[in-house]
Amino acid sequence: MARPTKWRKIENIPTIPFFIPSETDIAEVPENILKLEELEAIRLKDLEGLEQGECAEKMEVSRPTFQRILLAAREKLADSLINGKTIRIEGGKFTRNICPVKCMDCGGEWMESYENLESIKNGEYTCNVCGSRNITCSRKCKHKSCRRNCWHQGNEAD
Repeated sequence: MARPTKWRKIENIPTIPFFIPSETDIAEVPENILKLEELEAIRLKDLEGLEQGECAEKMEVSRPTFQRILLAAREKLADSLINGKTIRIEGGKFTRNICPVKCMDCGGEWMESYENLESIKNGEYTCNVCGSRNITCSRKCKHKSCRRNCWHQGNEAD
């Protein structure tokens, strides 16, 4: 049985989700879908010039996984540039951050993506062990990406 795909941590979400070749009929242009983690790999490696090990650490994946993500991104970009295809940026298995959470009823603890924490705040998320909605962030880390992207940000009492 294959392992589930790990969340890939990204720092930037693009404001422009499409790149379209000029002087073409948009309806007839084939497209490549660039996942957000693939765009992040391109940004870290090619724009910021980081080493692959540093990029992998920032995305919280292994070096071989980072290499696979980067190669897939570059292949899609090359195909789009050479063959005049549209690039659409969307989807993927990504998160802005990964935070520890705890069920206050059964004591269960697990890691959850920043995006799912929004549903915890709204009371829409339940413990996968006991079904309780009494879930809280058990953040103890001090690094700035967690503070910036944790739903407990700004609450100094925690």
